[in-house]
Amino acid sequence: MPATLPFRIIVMGVSGSGKSTLAEGLSKSLSLRMKDGDELHLPESIAKMSAGIALEDADRWPWLDRIAHYLADKQPNASGQVGGIVACSALKKIYRDRIRQQTGPVVFLFLNGKPELILERMQQRKGHYMQAGLLDSQLQTLEKPSLDEHDVIELDIQPSVDEILHTALEQLKAYAQVDLNPPTASLHTL
Repeated sequence: MPATLPFRIIVMGVSGSGKSTLAEGLSKSLSLRMKDGDELHLPESIAKMSAGIALEDADRWPWLDRIAHYLADKQPNASGQVGGIVACSALKKIYRDRIRQQTGPVVFLFLNGKPELILERMQQRKGHYMQAGLLDSQLQTLEKPSLDEHDVIELDIQPSVDEILHTALEQLKAYAQVDLNPPTASLHTL
């Protein structure tokens, strides 16, 4: 089913797949507000992940609810746009379903790639609380979207960040069957 405007977008995937970078690029290109899902975690959850402890579902439910609430907000942003983008792992189908139930129509952009590439990127990050040692846990938890999840667009993380942004915008345009403005931001300028 085609998306309806306003766009409510979740950029999903395991840590290190490039969710925040793509979400920022989409935010600038589509004039939509954006929130990194990490900002919506409780301090206790951040402390766990900083210590290398994987979150449990009980930690995630209130976090997913805050994400859904952010996306469901109908207040226009400074550009007059309604909708939003959240960078969020959304690793399990039940997590995606919980967001769908509270948000309404939403589009998930699933960043998928080889674990070796993701680990390399995680090891190069500075100052992020999510430790590279948790990647195995995330990969084990990940339930890749199935064909019956018609609101998911899969994107390969191998190309350059600008190519991923371009592909994402083209896929969103085709999915929503609307004319989107051409990209106004290069991810290299973020």
